[in-house]
Amino acid sequence: MIQCPKCQSEYGYSDGMAYNCPECGHMWTDHSLEEEKVLDAVGNELKEGDDVTIIRDLKMGKDTLKRGTRAKNIRILDEPKNGHDLEGRVDGVGALYLKSEVVKKM
Repeated sequence: MIQCPKCQSEYGYSDGMAYNCPECGHMWTDHSLEEEKVLDAVGNELKEGDDVTIIRDLKMGKDTLKRGTRAKNIRILDEPKNGHDLEGRVDGVGALYLKSEVVKKM
């Protein structure tokens, strides 16, 4: 059995050219898995559910999100929104989009 990188299903299979998931329809190759990795500011691989620390002050309208703020339970976006490739939850702020180059894995 091959585990799907998208939905974590255990029913992935190879058709000789690529891997397929019958549950979510995702197709991937070994080469595409290397390209899909999302790295933080220091080169650590980020995964769904990781907690990260913001490494620099970020302006959010009139407010500023301070360096060292923790974003919990990140989700890697399938399609980036305005260059933001992560979504995380910050206490006191709520859910927000982040760029992987401004966070560090905890």
